[in-house]
Amino acid sequence: MARDPLYRLLAWLSPAYPIGAFSYSHGVETAIEEGFIRDRASLIAWLRSVVAEGTGRVDGALFAAAWRAASEKDWVAFDTIAERAAAWRGTSEMALESRQQGGSFLSITRTAWPHAELDAADLRLHGEIALPVAVALAAAVHAIPLEAALGGYLHAFAANLISAAVRAVPLGQSDGQRALAALENTVNETVAAALAVESLDEVGTATPLLDWCSLRHETQYTRLFRS
Repeated sequence: MARDPLYRLLAWLSPAYPIGAFSYSHGVETAIEEGFIRDRASLIAWLRSVVAEGTGRVDGALFAAAWRAASEKDWVAFDTIAERAAAWRGTSEMALESRQQGGSFLSITRTAWPHAELDAADLRLHGEIALPVAVALAAAVHAIPLEAALGGYLHAFAANLISAAVRAVPLGQSDGQRALAALENTVNETVAAALAVESLDEVGTATPLLDWCSLRHETQYTRLFRS
């Protein structure tokens, strides 16, 4: 990967990129309150499921499909994928999480790394775009290879949930990094699985407890996160 695309990818997936990712826990907050996540080992087990069988699996497939459509400038296919991604959420909080971050990502990227296709997509979709589709679009039009972009995206997804757990369990920073290291193979395997998907109709999830935690979070008495 050329130096400039790598620089852009690192910037976009940094926790400092202003899309508000720090304010979402993707059900982790409820999982902690219910006792499903208690320590580093249970956090790793939870996130392996979320990445490989849940949101990571679905978002990875959406990301790959959106990147390929954008690279081929097949905007009809891209918009269809974007529409599916917007609807492919089990709860209102999950939908808000992806939509808000996706819109923020597209907005700041259009400002800092402008491209005509980003502007065109924003106009067509009225600023409503799921995060994996938004990042895939930016990566494609800025010539960042699919595998590297998708790997970075899923790494950032896992790292953000670990950050939420470090704050809410709480865990030490060392435990957080050890958890991230333990998820390396899971992330890589999820990337490979997403790249092998031939049709989005083949993709599904197997994490009903994640959806249950998200539903519980909507009415949780004390909340630090928005999801």
